[in-house]
Amino acid sequence: MLSPIEFFVIVVLISALSGILGALTGLGGATFLVPIYTLYLNVPIAYASGASLISTIATSSGAASAYIKDRITNVKIGMGLEIATTTGSIAGALTVAYIYAHHLEFIVYIVFGIVLLSQVYVQLAKSKFELPKPIKPDWTTRVFELYGKYYDTVLKREVEYHGVRWWLGEIIMFFAGFISGLLGIGSGALKVLGMDWAMNLPMKVSTTTSNFMIGVTAATGSSIYWIFGYIQPFLAAGTALGVLIGAFIGTKILVRVTNKTIRYIFTVILIFLGIQMILRGLGYGL
Repeated sequence: MLSPIEFFVIVVLISALSGILGALTGLGGATFLVPIYTLYLNVPIAYASGASLISTIATSSGAASAYIKDRITNVKIGMGLEIATTTGSIAGALTVAYIYAHHLEFIVYIVFGIVLLSQVYVQLAKSKFELPKPIKPDWTTRVFELYGKYYDTVLKREVEYHGVRWWLGEIIMFFAGFISGLLGIGSGALKVLGMDWAMNLPMKVSTTTSNFMIGVTAATGSSIYWIFGYIQPFLAAGTALGVLIGAFIGTKILVRVTNKTIRYIFTVILIFLGIQMILRGLGYGL
């Protein structure tokens, strides 16, 4: 049996590793934390989700500030998409409150696993491209000024890009917010999908802009989790501390690796945790 101090240290270490992975992939760390806490530390999923939402706020603060300084994050696009994610987050948090009240947690496990595995195909399909294939600007590109550029230290050149299909990005962002409130994550996986696949933005732009957005989404959902008593302060504090440290380290690594490398790391972790969560939901997990 672990003492409170030992448990706190383990939480900080696990959270730091999750923060590194979250900063590299745009998932914010919480996507990895909830499965690890529930599968390997036997933390009830309601409290794991509540703590991960708090950690997501910390991650977003730490990672986003560094990415904005490096001029990779597209703040304008992120702010435009945030309205849909916060609306969805409120709906998701209210839904999960009903699920926990009626002891239907297995639904959350299964949905969590499906959400993780659903990202694998997209990542593998695009892993062969360092930058997205050019797509002709559409009316949303002009109306919402979905343009940007950043200096890529790996490619050693300035990358100019433009987004498309703003409307499709907004739809995906609403569902991203819903999943965030439902599962207690920053929904970075779906945010990256919305910007990377739907809007055809470079992976590094999608990742960093996702990190910028997830804090606001998580703050919206966590307020409802707090009202229903799903946030345990001791667990949340250790998680936030570890993730913040990890996120800072992750931002230093991101600018030195290729988009392909990020995708491969992303995919392997998604497959492993996705399968584990579904098995737990079906009663075959650890």
